[in-house]
Amino acid sequence: GPDLWRLQQFQNELREAGLEFVDSYVSLTEVSEYSKGMPEELLEARLHPHLPPPDKTAICFYPMSKKRDVGANWFTLPFEERKELMFGHGKVGREFAGRILQLITGSVGLDDYEWGVTLFAQDPVDLKECVYRMRFDEGSAVYADFGPFITGLIGLPEEVLDRVGLR
Repeated sequence: GPDLWRLQQFQNELREAGLEFVDSYVSLTEVSEYSKGMPEELLEARLHPHLPPPDKTAICFYPMSKKRDVGANWFTLPFEERKELMFGHGKVGREFAGRILQLITGSVGLDDYEWGVTLFAQDPVDLKECVYRMRFDEGSAVYADFGPFITGLIGLPEEVLDRVGLR
């Protein structure tokens, strides 16, 4: 399983380097309950992704949960209906294949939201367009609660320090 002490050590090293934490989110890679029958190599890529993707330097992270509202309670829907809604949601996402790499992590019992969604792209416009299009999907429009969005750029530490004027 995951070694949370290793994570704590990494956080300590960042603090010792003079960085200050302004937020934190804990989640784990997982395979969706709706991915039954997916090829093994795709499942493996979800569980053990190679990050960051070499050609995608724009990143967007947001936490989300499924609603439990009267008339819009995701967890009272039959499994097959939820599976169908997630297939429709994924269909929209597949329109961005090659432009967006998506990583879904589970955080039930670990943080305030149920999942973490991380999107990687070369062009930030693709991040915006993907999230915008997904909002109209019924699985999101009716049943999703979104947390704050964090967007940034990925680079080598030396490059990032140079670009922000700290080196």
